[in-house]
Order: sequence, then C-alpha cells, then structure tokens
Amino acid sequence: MELRRLRYFVAVAEEANLTRAAERLGLRSPSLSQQIRGLERELGAALFDRTAAGMDLTPAGAALLPEARAALAAAERGARAVAAASSGTRTLVVGVPPGVPPDLPGRLGAAARDARVRPVYEDAATDRQLAALRRRELDLAVVTLPADLAGLASETVHDEPLGVLMGDGHRLAAREAVAWRDLAGERLLWFDRGLASGYHDAVLGACRAAGWDPEVRVSTARRAVARAELTSGEPVVALRPAWAAEPGLVWRPLAGDAPRLRFALAWRRDAGHAYAEAIARRLRR
Repeated sequence: MELRRLRYFVAVAEEANLTRAAERLGLRSPSLSQQIRGLERELGAALFDRTAAGMDLTPAGAALLPEARAALAAAERGARAVAAASSGTRTLVVGVPPGVPPDLPGRLGAAARDARVRPVYEDAATDRQLAALRRRELDLAVVTLPADLAGLASETVHDEPLGVLMGDGHRLAAREAVAWRDLAGERLLWFDRGLASGYHDAVLGACRAAGWDPEVRVSTARRAVARAELTSGEPVVALRPAWAAEPGLVWRPLAGDAPRLRFALAWRRDAGHAYAEAIARRLRR
C-alpha cells in the first residue's frame, strides 16, 4: 500500500465527508474518490459506506484506520530521524490550525530556531491536533482555546478581542463600533464545530449571553469564500480579529464585552518537553 493512499484514507475517515477531505488535502473530489476506490480494490474490501450524509467506515475500514495512522506516524518519525541525523538539528512537528494570526508562525519559527530545533508545520484543526498530539503524531500543537488540554502542558501565546467583520457596503460598516443589539437580524458566518468545538461553543455562548442568538451559516476556512459570503449583500457578518480585514471588508470593534481569540502552544509531558518549554518561554516575551 502506498503511504499517499493511506493518508487519503485517513483524511476521509476523519472528515466522514469526501468534499471536506478533498479540501483538506488540496485535491479535487473526483480524484480523491478514485484513489479511495483504488485502495479498496487493492485490499479487496469496501472501506466506506457511501451515503447521502457522507462516508461511513465499514468494519474493514474501522480495522484499517488505527493501522493506517500508525504507519503514517512511523513514516513521519523515520523522515524526521533522517533529517535530524543529517542536519544535526532536532526536528519538531508542529500542528497549526486555520485562522492563526499572520505573525504567529514566524514568531514560532524564530523561537524554535533560538531553541536550536527546526519546526515542520502541519495544517490541522484544533480538535484533530489534540488527538494527533496524544497519538504522538505531533510534537507541538497550536490550538484555539478553550480546548480539552487534560494531561497536556500548555502556554497561551496569543490573546485578542473579536470584532465584527462585514462587507464595506454593509448597513453597519459606517459605525465606529457595533453594539450587540445592532446585530439583530444578522446571520453569523461561522465554522464547522468539529474543527474547534470548545471555541465554537464558547463564542456562540457569548453571543447568546449578550442577547444575540444568530442563525449560523457554516462556511469553509478559505478567505476567498468568506469574503464572497460577506460581500454578497445579504445580512451576514463574521466575528473575527482586526487583522482579518482586507479589501472589500471592514472590521469594527464590539461595544461591550467581546469574545476573545486565544491560542495556546500544547505539548506532551515527556521526552522533548524541554524544547517545547523553551519555545513557549520565547513566545511569551
């Protein structure tokens, strides 16, 4: 079996949806479907039940999933060991979720270099990162808070308020600040709960506590798609940090208590923790 196909299989299994898995992998859905069917032919068993709701693992698929994850993790460890041995520099695999501040990866990279390690980044949503960290597939995880960090060490490395992001022609765009009551009737452009469940629920809880119970429109993390949704002329806004504004969009602070966007660096308390602690200390400065 090719590692590439195992990686595709794991992505579809975790997303339970071919389209979302294809977006995560940067593939077209038909191409990904062909690869999965090729793996099924190679193994002589159906790995998924295809339904209108998505892709459900068959018993054969459920049996393959932990073995596929183990094979991919072993291959990654082997590649890191070779890289470390050839360069004399320890390599750490760092998970990074969508929506991090533009400067955070650069700051993290500089802190890693100061600690004499080389970071290798993997795109992964918070909930998936935490599972991968506990399976030892990641060395460090940049996670969106709040999150289930039980048994892990962590350090908050970013904290800023959310505000209202909208199209520059939106009815509230001329305001200097937006009150919660001003958002009545607006839909909230939000994300799938499976990406960062703690943050998802915390922000929606803050909205409701402030008197705004929005209709949620789930969208992808792609900036171009979000910009198209926000500039469509419909009553829809997003809650984002100030740096999310770009041409065609405006950002306004919330008047009153605003939810916050916080990120933490998380790691296991085992071998390698000294590197993680050193990186976290440098990021705090």
